[in-house]
Amino acid sequence: MRLNFAIALTVLPLLSGAATSSPDSETNRWNLKDIYASQDDWDKDAKQLEIQLKQFSGCSGKLGTSVARFKNCMDLNADMLKRYARLASYAAQFRDEDTGAAPGIDLNQRSEVLGNRLQEATSFMNPEILKIGSVKVRNFLSQEKSLAIYRHPLEDILRAAPHTLDKRGEELIANFGLATGAAEAVYSTLSDSDMPWPKVKLSDGKEIVISQSAYTKYRALNNREDRKLVFDAFWGKWKEFERTYGVSFYEQLKKDTVYAKVRNYPDSLTQALDANNLPVAVYETLVTQANANLPTLHRYFKLRAKMLGVEEMRYYDIYPPLVTSNFTYTIQDATELMLASVKPLGEDYVKAMAQGVKERWMDVYPRPRKRSGAYMNGAVYDVHPYLLLNHNDDYESVSTLAHEWGHAMHSYLANKAQPFITADYPTFTAEIASTTNEVLLLDHMLKIAKTDEERLLYLGSALENLRGTFFRQVMFADFERQVHAQVDKGESLTGEALTKIYGDILKRYHGDKEGVVKIDDLYTVEWAYIPHFYRRFYVFQYATSISAGSMFADEILKGTPGARERYLNVLRAGGSRYPYELVKEAGVDLASPAPYLALVKRMNNIMDQIEAILAKRQK
Repeated sequence: MRLNFAIALTVLPLLSGAATSSPDSETNRWNLKDIYASQDDWDKDAKQLEIQLKQFSGCSGKLGTSVARFKNCMDLNADMLKRYARLASYAAQFRDEDTGAAPGIDLNQRSEVLGNRLQEATSFMNPEILKIGSVKVRNFLSQEKSLAIYRHPLEDILRAAPHTLDKRGEELIANFGLATGAAEAVYSTLSDSDMPWPKVKLSDGKEIVISQSAYTKYRALNNREDRKLVFDAFWGKWKEFERTYGVSFYEQLKKDTVYAKVRNYPDSLTQALDANNLPVAVYETLVTQANANLPTLHRYFKLRAKMLGVEEMRYYDIYPPLVTSNFTYTIQDATELMLASVKPLGEDYVKAMAQGVKERWMDVYPRPRKRSGAYMNGAVYDVHPYLLLNHNDDYESVSTLAHEWGHAMHSYLANKAQPFITADYPTFTAEIASTTNEVLLLDHMLKIAKTDEERLLYLGSALENLRGTFFRQVMFADFERQVHAQVDKGESLTGEALTKIYGDILKRYHGDKEGVVKIDDLYTVEWAYIPHFYRRFYVFQYATSISAGSMFADEILKGTPGARERYLNVLRAGGSRYPYELVKEAGVDLASPAPYLALVKRMNNIMDQIEAILAKRQK
């Protein structure tokens, strides 16, 4: 007889007596007044930026006249960038509160116009700095010690000389900036506001609208037929718009190709990685190692099928928890768990997080027309980070909270340690902070588990985290590499063609031919759903990061001398160093197989523990 290891588990509340508040409570909404008290204040600051833009025009052609002039222009440029980051953050977050409201859309469009004007006004800088030359620039640095904060950005400009155009060329690229965001704007508007989401009736008679946030919630239902119903309805709707999304994404791919050619790069991938001086070997090693270790991913899927008690694993069987629970995690519950989990990072780290929770840095629960997903914005240098969540009161939401707070603490620490100009950090290090927090959370949950059933719950979550953050993101990276390469070679791509490419990769990673996980053709339109594809070669950094984050977290949890400070120093460094070199010096070389092999080993160890528990229960 085939055993069904789907375990019904009731977890008692960990925070009995904890304060609660309704999802619509003000305490669960972020406080944008910390940025601007009113839109009138936003308007005043926008006018100040316009004044600065006129002042800055006097720097053109005169950067190299004297060290004093050079410093004044560099300082004015930094202040304009900081002011614009504040303006743009407020506008974007105000829009994200209600993506269909005209005032938010209008304010965000106004900020985009300002951003384009800023880009135009500053477009002369890089060519002029290159014209001044490295010798004179370095002499300025030695003459005026206060210019030291600009050393790394200036060295980066000098490094990019082969890919920087003359003044007229940079002005042209800046002028086109206002017209090159259409693809992502169409995707966002259609996906977040205008998509006619389908309704379905579940087996219990409940009728639900399968929006993006609802999909992430109901795809994990225990009833298999309900999961299939949700998948069929959701992906069927995306399939209806396959052609439109294909046109939109193809325009994005063409734009990336044009910019690579204009800037004298051999391809889009090289240009994307060179922005942060990342060796292509990082990307290639990551994809190679993930493909070489697909047997580990397939082992997980076979174990999942066994625990769910299904004869044939299907794509809609990936998301339900391996151990079911009727426990819900309010944001108060989730916050307390998160704060307990990050104690290994030190008292100051915990205090800063607790302060942010208390002072309304977060917008917590879903609302109609609120932006879907989750993000952290740490660009408002003189204020504090902000977090957008769509908390569903489940364990996945707890993990997302820890993830986004990793980003928030990265920004908090970098903004505290660095001047504005080097506080912002690249995605390559950003995702290390978020995934390290996730590893610490999972370690904490395993430590407080009282029974084998609870351990199965958290071990299963750990496995899904590794699947989703490592293998799934590399699968996306594999897809991106292929479609960008095709467009770089001048080939066309329709929505149907993109679905075929994605479907082949999706089926290979999931072992469709081997019978590991069967993938319905309808679901291969999934590429259209992924917003990160509109940020070229972005998602691979989740996979590199969880590999690095796992190694950092392991050393911290083991109490290795200096491990915590080495990790926190990576966060404090912000963008003051090239990220690959920064992480490598902290002990993790992401261009080598070692961190990826260590992650795969961790995944197999977790499966060993699960199988040992299951074997004990079977006796």
